[in-house]
Amino acid sequence: MEEFIFDLSIILVGSAILSFLAVLTKQPIIIAYILCGVLIGPWGIGWIKHAAFIETISHLGITLLLFLAGLCLHPQKLLRLFKKTSLVTLGNCCVSFVVAFSVALLFGFTKIDSLLIGLALMFSSTILTIKLLPTTRLHHERMGAICISVLIMEDLLAIAVLAFVRCIGTPQGALISFGLLFIKLVFLIALLVVFEQFILRKIMRYVDRLHEVLFVLGLAWCFGIASVSNHMGLFYETGAFFAGVVLARHPVSLFISERLKPLRDFFLVLFFFTLGAKLNFLVMKDILLPAIVFAALFVVLKPLLFWKMFEAAGEKTPFAQETGLRLGQLSEFSLLIALLAFQLGHISNGASQLIQLITIFTLIISSYLVVLKYPTPIGTSKKLIQT
Repeated sequence: MEEFIFDLSIILVGSAILSFLAVLTKQPIIIAYILCGVLIGPWGIGWIKHAAFIETISHLGITLLLFLAGLCLHPQKLLRLFKKTSLVTLGNCCVSFVVAFSVALLFGFTKIDSLLIGLALMFSSTILTIKLLPTTRLHHERMGAICISVLIMEDLLAIAVLAFVRCIGTPQGALISFGLLFIKLVFLIALLVVFEQFILRKIMRYVDRLHEVLFVLGLAWCFGIASVSNHMGLFYETGAFFAGVVLARHPVSLFISERLKPLRDFFLVLFFFTLGAKLNFLVMKDILLPAIVFAALFVVLKPLLFWKMFEAAGEKTPFAQETGLRLGQLSEFSLLIALLAFQLGHISNGASQLIQLITIFTLIISSYLVVLKYPTPIGTSKKLIQT
């Protein structure tokens, strides 16, 4: 316990110092957290001895983020947004998959490695996009609604890919296992709707004047359902997201959302730290060139695809350009897919490290592009700071 507290103290002090320097030099703060992981993580100075445990805790931030994303989306609103963005989202994912699969083959990866590389590189980052969207745009403007709808659909597709990866090599076959997981998901959603409507809503109505109790109930609902979902084989993130969507029908959802944001931001600091801490420089030297090529390709390709597809869908050019740039990076789900596939023995270590390195490169480049050009809560100038 003492060693863990010491590690956490070093992470927070290091992140605070580097984020202060980032503000002074007008750099994106997210870069400071990643750089902190590189410098003091296992492959840097080596001050952090429990990076794996820190990473596990950091995924609480992803779980909270998806819960909060769900809280902002009433089910009816979610369906309306999907109708507007489904073709753009699916089109971008399909083109990204084909390009990634083809380029991986050209670099000499096996077909199964190339397949999983293609699947992992289809998605945009929910964490980075939402963190760099001003709250006013996230909740009250079309920009936020469109970005959220694209990200949520991609997150659902990413969860499906994670389920598919887990089903590969199972005795009953991948398709049957995947079908069973889908049935479990439908059952879970139905159960959540019934429980929220007839039990949770009454409990919250009884304690709605006690803010502390509402805060605890919100956390319990998020992580309780996430645990049930994971026990069913549907992953923590799936349960957290749908727990948020179901609760979004209740007026108290916005209150819970605002109260949980500081806690989410704390865990996201740990998440970005672990991104840097996982950079294994011994493996990197063999995959650095492919990673640079992939990263350069995708930070150009993804924004361009979104830009042109949104224009074709009837959006104005400035709106389409900004949306494309905000969605122009790879996803934290890319990391999860790479790690799960490697743990199950479906992908080589080189391919898994490649996915992780490409993702980190695109997160860094994208954060620079967005922060330097558009309003964000962590803007590098007074003109671009917008909370």
